[in-house]
Amino acid sequence: MPLLEPKPEALRPIVPQDPAPDRVPAALAVGTPGPLRRELTAVLGAEKVLWKVSDLVRYAADASPYRFVPQVVVVAEDIDDISAVLSYAHGKGREVVFRAAGTSLNGQAQGEDILVDVRRHWSGVEVLDGGARARIQPGTTVVRANAALAPYGRVLGPDPASAIACTVGGVVANNASGMAAGTTRNSYRTLASLTFVLPTGTVVDTGDPRADDELAHAEPALCAGLLAIKREIEADPLLTARIRAKHEIKNTNGYRLDAFLDGATPVQILRGLMVGSEGTFGFISEVVFDTLPLDRRLSSALLFFPALSAAAAAVPLFNEAGALAVELMDGNTLRASVSVAGVPQDWAELPKGTTALLVEFRAPDEAGQEAFERAAAAALAKLDLVAPVPSVTNEFTRDPQRIGGYWKARKAFVSAVGGARPSGTTLITEDFAVPPSRLAEACEGLLALQEEHGFDAAVAGHAAHGNLHFLLAFDAGDPADVRRYAAFMEDFCRMTVERFDGSLKAEHATGRNITPFLQLEWGPRATELMWRTKQLIDPDGVLAPRIVLNRDPEGHLHGLKTIPRVEAEADPCIECGFCEPTCPSGDLTTTPRQRIALRREMMRQPAGSPVGENLLDAYGYDAVDTCAGDSTCRIACPVGIDTGALMKDFRHRRHSPREERVAALTAKNFKAVEISARLAVAAADRISDRLLSSVTGLARKAVRPDLVPRWLPEIPGAAARGLPRTSVVGAVAVYYPACVNRIFGEPEGHRGPSLPEAVVALCARAGKPVWIPGDVTGTCCATIWHSKGYDLGNTVMANRIVEAAWRWTAGGRLPLVVDASSCTLGIAHEVVPYLTDDNQELHAELTVVDSIVWAADELLPALTVHRREGSAVLHPTCSMQHLGDRAQLRTVAEACADEVVVPDDLRCCAFAGDRGMLHQELTESATAREAAEVGRRAYDTYLSANRMCEVGMEHATGRPYHSVLLDLERATRP
Repeated sequence: MPLLEPKPEALRPIVPQDPAPDRVPAALAVGTPGPLRRELTAVLGAEKVLWKVSDLVRYAADASPYRFVPQVVVVAEDIDDISAVLSYAHGKGREVVFRAAGTSLNGQAQGEDILVDVRRHWSGVEVLDGGARARIQPGTTVVRANAALAPYGRVLGPDPASAIACTVGGVVANNASGMAAGTTRNSYRTLASLTFVLPTGTVVDTGDPRADDELAHAEPALCAGLLAIKREIEADPLLTARIRAKHEIKNTNGYRLDAFLDGATPVQILRGLMVGSEGTFGFISEVVFDTLPLDRRLSSALLFFPALSAAAAAVPLFNEAGALAVELMDGNTLRASVSVAGVPQDWAELPKGTTALLVEFRAPDEAGQEAFERAAAAALAKLDLVAPVPSVTNEFTRDPQRIGGYWKARKAFVSAVGGARPSGTTLITEDFAVPPSRLAEACEGLLALQEEHGFDAAVAGHAAHGNLHFLLAFDAGDPADVRRYAAFMEDFCRMTVERFDGSLKAEHATGRNITPFLQLEWGPRATELMWRTKQLIDPDGVLAPRIVLNRDPEGHLHGLKTIPRVEAEADPCIECGFCEPTCPSGDLTTTPRQRIALRREMMRQPAGSPVGENLLDAYGYDAVDTCAGDSTCRIACPVGIDTGALMKDFRHRRHSPREERVAALTAKNFKAVEISARLAVAAADRISDRLLSSVTGLARKAVRPDLVPRWLPEIPGAAARGLPRTSVVGAVAVYYPACVNRIFGEPEGHRGPSLPEAVVALCARAGKPVWIPGDVTGTCCATIWHSKGYDLGNTVMANRIVEAAWRWTAGGRLPLVVDASSCTLGIAHEVVPYLTDDNQELHAELTVVDSIVWAADELLPALTVHRREGSAVLHPTCSMQHLGDRAQLRTVAEACADEVVVPDDLRCCAFAGDRGMLHQELTESATAREAAEVGRRAYDTYLSANRMCEVGMEHATGRPYHSVLLDLERATRP
């Protein structure tokens, strides 16, 4: 065991709680049962079988109120793996559930037996026919697919609010639609073709002209059965009319029986049935979408009404005016949204009944936009709007920033409201539709039901299509509260069906919570046809049982998820999964959602339980050590949960008092440390990489992998001994070269000035001279200590750098220009909680500017470009995302190259100072997709804005990344 191995005991939950009824049973303490694990390993290989109890727990978390723990998790890489799993399941009588993003709201992504991860290895987009179509892998997020289509002026039809995280396969499997899709732009209407694997292992490509012949040969009984059901439906005029009527409004409850009416052949019928089948008919391995025009001229307004019914009554006016989206948000939703960054804080004071409509018109050109705006103005003139708080304008705008803010608030509905729920309660998200003309009446009925059952739900939805969502919070561990929820659901379902002939699920698919009410909506005849269809396609019941069809009248009450209280930073989490696509460690160990889910399971367990102990043992590496600490999860999270900050706090908890004192001593004597580090790097430059790797590897084993960095060949040589000479006289800014740029030099083979020399030269060339203080050595942004959770050292350096910066900048009269984005973030924001009261006042007087922003805003207008590269690829850093200055990086790059590319698969490189050397596997996993994209072609230059991120990207791609400012200096050199 390493000398300084941290003790898991430091991470043991502090607040004891009574064991939860849904805790993982002791039988799974050692993970997957031995025979199941051995058999699947023999079939697939050990690397594709996740079996530890921590794996099973983290995959049991999704955005729904349900929680079913799988027996094993399989990470499938290709169709052969899918077929092998299905064959095994048939032979052993087991069940299989497919899971991609886990953003579904009704438990569709959960299984109690074999759970198959179809996200990790299933991402990719191929744009076809100039953007008219797109071939997409099922693990691709909607945002990623639309990013690939945007240059062609095209977009997918489905536009769910969870587009940042949900995958295309899940969208099709649930027939998710969204704000503007309605019944005409959803998956059912815009799919050109799809490829799927049936439960038997038969692969069907509906776009293949030979598909029906091949299916008839492989599955003759299936083909005959499908055509028989088609004839039976078509022979019943009343049933046919009923099916057509049910899909005139949004409806995802049950199977798409209209597929039997729309499809002429078995393959065409299956193509329709697969949409919205929730993984119960097969695995969708690829889809081809017909795309839609991306109309870029937007006019939007957030309009406020005194009551929900008044807002609902106004919806037809905007539908008639041609609005593409009319979104409703009630008072509870609006007030909860103040937790979302950018939302006006005075919304917290909105009166209880206040309701808003977010109305948006989209046009391809100026003429179309003006016509829509005239129609909107005419509609506005007929309304009695209210402005109960100062931020309300009730005006249409073209401003992209304001429009983006409106949509951010709307899309955060589930997470923002869920984050504001009472601690310890479970969130239920319901989704229904009524004829749009009866929306106001349905709103009144819903409010009456809430009051009757003692719920104060939040309501939002796609009002243009008569589709509403509402959220309920209750205690799943309290039988009385569960009964209250059950009574409400019974009354709600009856009201929706019997009073409005509505859809019990409009776009979230049936899921576990509506299966008992399927027959209530569809009647016995149609419901039995759905059962017959399931029996025909999946006679052994292998795929996703009880998710669409369930004869248990209380099926929706089984598996409800308790939400134990955890650390305050993470407690609001509803496990929506929005954080996961941005997480650098997601394909290696855990995501932010999973880190929180594991913590909650520890809280569910009784003290000393085998499950809790094994989770605790795994948590150090899986959650704490391999968190990059980049906090991009906070940006993605609608309620701003910073799991990275929580992991840093856990690192702090694991430190002994002695370690904290040593870290503080390092901060106090950082001048000597810095000089020694530069000399060590210089010495290392004369030793072979192999020897250095060997020596550091032995040291890591002897001491601790999380303390001793691994040597990487891409680590640059030492920086020059001295910084460029500058003068304080005439300087318009103070230039602070970050310690990383004072220790490390430029990439191997670099010819030209160092980064500090380039910055000084650029500023002089632009007539904006800067001054480098003579005593910068020994100062730092404090990120070194902050990222590792060394609070004492962080406090020492945070106060030192602020005091020095205040002195250098003459009390804040000059801006402080910092040449590493992570250091800019550190000085500008991250040091603040560690400052004394006096130094917080000094900090408030500072203007901290990233060097890229300084170059884009202050230098470029005064510079002349004399030479340019042909092409450049950018790696914007996660710190730049926090700072909001990625646009300036692109501006500077566009001055240096004719073509500038930001990879669609960009995410944090996870090098995180030295974490990429402490856990090399983290950076390699985090950068794998971006590196693959970058490697598909050659670029003339590879640019970023942080030295260690550049090292990480060079390690990942084999390409020499460097600061964009070096290229700018060369481009503008006379």
